Amino acid sequence: MTGVETRSVARDSLFLLADIRIEQGLDAHRVRVRNLSDGGMMAEGSLKVQRGNRVDIELRNIGIVPGSVAWVQDNRIGIAFDEEIDSQLARRPLQSDNLPAASLVKPSWAHRAPPPPEPGKLRKI
Repeated sequence: MTGVETRSVARDSLFLLADIRIEQGLDAHRVRVRNLSDGGMMAEGSLKVQRGNRVDIELRNIGIVPGSVAWVQDNRIGIAFDEEIDSQLARRPLQSDNLPAASLVKPSWAHRAPPPPEPGKLRKI
């Protein structure tokens, strides 16, 4: 593979879980979504599929998205969606009917950097 980018759609790396159903299968298989775009995704998991298999993917905040397997390599698969989605929705906090989305996630200040030291208190070496 070369360093030249050949994809026509930008993809964002992320870590997200999704459920996939293969063709007329009844069982849902949990996979890790490694990257997601409006037109497709790359998933990782112990899923036995072949190129061309029809799948339904259940994505957070989006719902069920139909598509087909574009490629398979080891435990990773590429899926092309039948229709484009708004992939940014999957990155947002889970929506709830009872609570507005902003109230579901509270900001955490536990990992903020400390304020810079005062220049007069710095020791010169």
